[in-house]
Amino acid sequence: MDRYGKIDRSFFTEYVYPHLGADRDDVTLGPTAGVDFGIVDVGGSAMVTATDPLSILPGLGFERAAEFALDIVLTDVAVSGLSPDFLTVSFTLPPSMTDEQFRRVWTTMDAMATELDIAIVTGHTARYEGCSFPWIGGATAFAVGEHDAVIRPNGSEPGDRLIVSTGPGAEAVGLLTTLFGDQIDLSVDTLETARKRLDDTHGVGDALAVATVDGVTAIHDITEGGLQGALCELANSSGHKLSVEREAVPLGPGVESVCAELALDPWQVTSAGSLLVSAPEQAATKVVETLRARGTRAAIVGSVSDGRGAWIDGDHVEHPGSDPSWEVYATLATEE
Repeated sequence: MDRYGKIDRSFFTEYVYPHLGADRDDVTLGPTAGVDFGIVDVGGSAMVTATDPLSILPGLGFERAAEFALDIVLTDVAVSGLSPDFLTVSFTLPPSMTDEQFRRVWTTMDAMATELDIAIVTGHTARYEGCSFPWIGGATAFAVGEHDAVIRPNGSEPGDRLIVSTGPGAEAVGLLTTLFGDQIDLSVDTLETARKRLDDTHGVGDALAVATVDGVTAIHDITEGGLQGALCELANSSGHKLSVEREAVPLGPGVESVCAELALDPWQVTSAGSLLVSAPEQAATKVVETLRARGTRAAIVGSVSDGRGAWIDGDHVEHPGSDPSWEVYATLATEE
């Protein structure tokens, strides 16, 4: 495997999926390609859980980097419709990370968890030779609620409308311009506008707000592989046809210019903080209103129908497989 980023479906199917430990009846949703969370039945309640690496990018500032990293972990549970309740964190710190830098990361995560009423229940913290930024550990989030309250990833139905929040490319563009702006040949104003896209990456709050709308059938966060990848993943899990009109999709200021300069397709790059939602028409309108009231860009962009696969402007599309923003990140980091 010679590419960066998350594994693709074929790798998952060949190497991961056949080896999942014990086959237990209380696991009601196990590891599934393109699905954000798993579900375990605990005494008649649903325990929703998801795990992610913690990426701390010092170039963002340690407080902002901590918020960004934790939001990604929590969003994977929040898209189930249940609020995260518990969190475990494992830090494998680089020797170069100072105690003060760790304090800034940890107190930021503590404040964020406190605001969301999330308890941190266990973890591990150590420094090890060979560890380096940005990948300094991992975290697992849990939510507990009624099974009927879970918004499952395969819930989209023909007749549903599709909503996109925030828009494609905000995360990738915000990160690349913040970390490597001096290496990108664009105007100061364009770069400053693009850096603000990082302020759009608040997926956990948006997901929980969307979940308050009655009738929502699926919520999926748009991460590696971008909006195109998310469309393919939701189409595959639902078993239906997802159709989107490109012009209807919201796009944040600066995204198009930066992606053009870096030869990136904004629809294929990681877009944490953006959500793909399905809901019947009346509920879909309410979802858009709810998100816009939070200051989040949102629009109805397409529909679910009988058939198979993801379609953009009438053309069938496949999952990008790998996220091209990782290659650009690696190249710019090497050139620094």
